[in-house]
Amino acid sequence: MTPDTIKEAMQALASADRDIGRAYPLVGAPAPRQRDQGFATFFSTIVSQQLSTEAARAIMSRVNTLLPELHAQAVMDVEGQALRDAGLSWRKIEYAKGLAEAELAGTFSADGLEQLSDDEAIAAITQLRGFGRWSAEIYLMFSLKRLDIFPADDLALRVALGRLKGMDDKPTPRQARQLVEHWSPWRSVGSLFLWHYYRGEPL
Repeated sequence: MTPDTIKEAMQALASADRDIGRAYPLVGAPAPRQRDQGFATFFSTIVSQQLSTEAARAIMSRVNTLLPELHAQAVMDVEGQALRDAGLSWRKIEYAKGLAEAELAGTFSADGLEQLSDDEAIAAITQLRGFGRWSAEIYLMFSLKRLDIFPADDLALRVALGRLKGMDDKPTPRQARQLVEHWSPWRSVGSLFLWHYYRGEPL
């Protein structure tokens, strides 16, 4: 998502939703975000689950020293204890080995996701152990640059949406999806805006 794409999307969203139209001039447009595609990003997603950014970064630094080329065969070949010593839990090692095994067996292809529809890509990712719908949707948004994704399981998104809509409480994931249906085909940018609004909500 480039700044120009975000600008175009925000203009469309502000026209389609009066609450965004009200908030957009107050907090401005969100900044673009993107991540690399491929196996290494899926591996780092496993590492970062339920950890602070700083802790995950420290573990990934040790993993990159252990495995300078982070690909499926390298993960399969390395001893589990070596990954444990780098800071991964045994559960995360199990997930990482499962990811590598699926990649090598051809039952999952990180590079092949780009050719799939949104629903197909989410289905392919969530059949991996350790990857729920939220992880899949975040990958689609930031690595595949899909423009119409709304990760409704994200707590901050739902809190921000509740505030934006003047609700007494945050909506459920199902309610949130219904509330933003009319944001299509720009729901990824709408999600970026909600995270931006969450941090900079005007009083």
